[in-house]
Amino acid sequence: MNAIRSLLWIGSAERFPAGALTGLPTVDVVWERDVPRARSHEGHAFDAVVLDADDPDGALLGLAALRDAPQRPPVLVRVDADAEHRRGELTAAGASLVLLASPGEADDAARATIVDGLARLHARRRGEPLEDVEARLSADPPSAAIVGRSPAMRRVYALVARAARSRATVLVSGETGTGKELIARAIHDASDRHARPCVAVNCAAFPETLLESELLGHTRGAFTGAERPRRGLFEEADGGTLFLDEVGETSPGFQAKLLRVLQERVVRPLGGGRPRRVDVRLVAATNRDLDRDVAAGRFREDLYYRLAVFPIEVPPLRERPGDLISLTEHFLARHGRAEGVPGCALAPEAARLLQLHRWPGNVRELENEILRALALAEPGETLTPGHFSERLRGSFAPLEAARAEIPAGETLRDTMDRLEAWLVRRALEHHQGRRNDTARHLGLTREGLYKKMQRLGIE
Repeated sequence: MNAIRSLLWIGSAERFPAGALTGLPTVDVVWERDVPRARSHEGHAFDAVVLDADDPDGALLGLAALRDAPQRPPVLVRVDADAEHRRGELTAAGASLVLLASPGEADDAARATIVDGLARLHARRRGEPLEDVEARLSADPPSAAIVGRSPAMRRVYALVARAARSRATVLVSGETGTGKELIARAIHDASDRHARPCVAVNCAAFPETLLESELLGHTRGAFTGAERPRRGLFEEADGGTLFLDEVGETSPGFQAKLLRVLQERVVRPLGGGRPRRVDVRLVAATNRDLDRDVAAGRFREDLYYRLAVFPIEVPPLRERPGDLISLTEHFLARHGRAEGVPGCALAPEAARLLQLHRWPGNVRELENEILRALALAEPGETLTPGHFSERLRGSFAPLEAARAEIPAGETLRDTMDRLEAWLVRRALEHHQGRRNDTARHLGLTREGLYKKMQRLGIE
């Protein structure tokens, strides 16, 4: 049976993920805002229907309205993640699959969820056993070097698995320190090019002329100091993968030359050497907003579309708080052995300190903090806040202030409630009142956050 190529999307315009769906060039999507309008397309043979609803009750009504449609295709129901406990009810009402969405989620995250759902549906239509489908699409970490089981990272893993099966050029975006190079190497290692080289270059580390020489090579005498010919990294990576880190930092002149290589798959060494054809899978990475740079004229639009054939966005650490302790334990074990201080663990107050910090430097900043702490530790020692930097210990300042201002007669429970209310309000302010995002940040369910807010008197 052919893969899923056409979708009928039913749902409000406000929830319609247009940006995510435009990234699915092989799927034709027809959108209607409600079931009555969707019924006008009954003569069209769609491969699947996506019923996108604000809440499970609305989805149940939509499923009932679709039930008597002639030759009804499979229906994927898309609801908010806090409705996961009603998945069984939706399935019993006729949903082939239930997709969970987060309000305000990025296009990459929405696209990963949709692609994963379509892949599962397609596998079921082929008659593949459900347990095999779930095992194949479980989105486990693609590499032992990548740690995390949060929903945000599982969506990244699903994209990595699909990128590895493709020959498309990949653009990995994300803040500094999120692990973009690890993602690039995971794509290479899982691809059919894994036995060939994976060559990496940081584009920001070279001026334009030297970067061109580094990638394309040069002949003897091509410039001052070129005493012998040299193969470029495109040739070194022939048959494998070339990873261009910080591609957004390149100059317009270099961007034009890179575009030509991508179009022709031919490199011309500096100095007039013989053109050489190369077979290279390109993975690029950037911490810049290339959409904004294209609009401002700082990055070539045609090159951007050449690079962003398969985009993957790596979430910052603050958006995956559930992975923080797992990453910490990973770095403690890995660097503890290397630094000669094995067996170290976190004291509860040190764990709370790490969870309070915002981690602007992401996973790289966390790793550096662990290295610093281990440098001050003895084998098997329990790490306390004193092992960490002054900058991190500043996260405890509100707690210290609260302790110094305890009103006369206040009980321990009252003090803890006051501190907890301060933390919840701070998280709500950071997420502009979005309760789903706030709950994830605090490691709570949405219902758990509501109950906590009611108990603490937070409106």
